Amino acid sequence: MEALETNIEAIKGVVGGWPGTLLAALVIAAVTLFVARLASAFFGRVLRRDGVPIPSSSIFLNIINGLIWVIGVSVMLGTCFGIDVSALVAALGVGGIAVSLGFQDTISNFFGGLQLSVMRIVEPGDNIRVGSDTGVVHDVTWRHTTIVTPTGEQVVIPNSVINKSSLTKLAPPETVVVPFVCRLADETPESVHESIRCAADEAAKSVSPLKQAAKVLFTEVTEWGLRGKVILQVEDASKTAAAADAVVQAISPYLQPRDGR
Repeated sequence: MEALETNIEAIKGVVGGWPGTLLAALVIAAVTLFVARLASAFFGRVLRRDGVPIPSSSIFLNIINGLIWVIGVSVMLGTCFGIDVSALVAALGVGGIAVSLGFQDTISNFFGGLQLSVMRIVEPGDNIRVGSDTGVVHDVTWRHTTIVTPTGEQVVIPNSVINKSSLTKLAPPETVVVPFVCRLADETPESVHESIRCAADEAAKSVSPLKQAAKVLFTEVTEWGLRGKVILQVEDASKTAAAADAVVQAISPYLQPRDGR
């Protein structure tokens, strides 16, 4: 920092006057921008590594960039314009309260996003439902959380809304769940179970390779028949809807009694 200030003073001495001050300010801004981008690239790679206890949300990069720019602007004000930053902060203390009241929503969203990320309530890749919106978390920034719906739409939700609303973490986005009701005739539950499982497995494989093979669970006996569901996981999360459609068509012949009537 002392070396930078010495070089800035040298620039101002050589050029002189307001052009020297302007040039010195531009140099500080350029150095600050370079350091901010370098820090973003470095910490971005660190956060994306496996095993790092901090989620790879943009809010942490926003905080790092903000701190770097605060330091850069402080150096610029002190070195180029002779402004005592500490005295300026003290003078703006009362005014800062009024400003903070005007930015209540922004401050609420910032601390809401920080809480969501630090406590790992929401992370990129999570499949969540907030109110009527369902999707995969794309990113958590200092102001909002972006989710991508199964149809590919991006929904922007303020962080404060997520903190105040009921949030449901759903199964991974590549999970396919198909509920059904099966009426039996001469078949046994075991034979229908195996028929549905094989049909669902083959149908889903025709759409996408599977991470988890199909399994069938009978969950309830009703007046309409056995209630159950098919559960499987595809490798390509974007093919979830297509795989569910294929499974429904494949298992539908096994859901009605086949006793020759």
